[in-house]
Amino acid sequence: MEILTSLLTLFAELSLLAFGGGNTILPEMQRRVVEVHHWMSAEEFSALFALSQAAPGPNLMIVTVIGWHVASLAGALVATVGMFLPPSVLAVGVLHAWEHFKDRPWRAAVQTGLVPMVVGLVATSAALIARSADLDWKLAAITAGCAAMAFKTKIHPVCLLLGGGVIGMLAELI
Repeated sequence: MEILTSLLTLFAELSLLAFGGGNTILPEMQRRVVEVHHWMSAEEFSALFALSQAAPGPNLMIVTVIGWHVASLAGALVATVGMFLPPSVLAVGVLHAWEHFKDRPWRAAVQTGLVPMVVGLVATSAALIARSADLDWKLAAITAGCAAMAFKTKIHPVCLLLGGGVIGMLAELI
């Protein structure tokens, strides 16, 4: 029961910090899951993140996967509820208030200021996952190549994930 309470508390807290999407909280999620609770290694976290991104479904499938890894089905359910229920309730309330102030000049300024903050948080998340996954120069090259392809082309991210996986597998055989 203690682990389920920890999962619920962790993901409820993180859910309220996820401005701009779930990827903005990945560094803190990884820190708490790996360094604070010691539920898995950084490499396991990166592998579960990659698996969750390759699977169809919400972007934050990693939460459910972590819950499953830590405490089976009950953990998956508790982690998922902790991640999605608090911000859903909060969003309904904030949306009503936000609409009330739609004609105020400060509202546009707040929206403009949030954009660079979110971009910075997403970039930090990407760097953290890359640092945990790039254990040698070959993996770092795969990460850099996929990042460049994602930035320069319109190739679907799942295709890049599959391509990176195949290249990584081939690199291990060589």
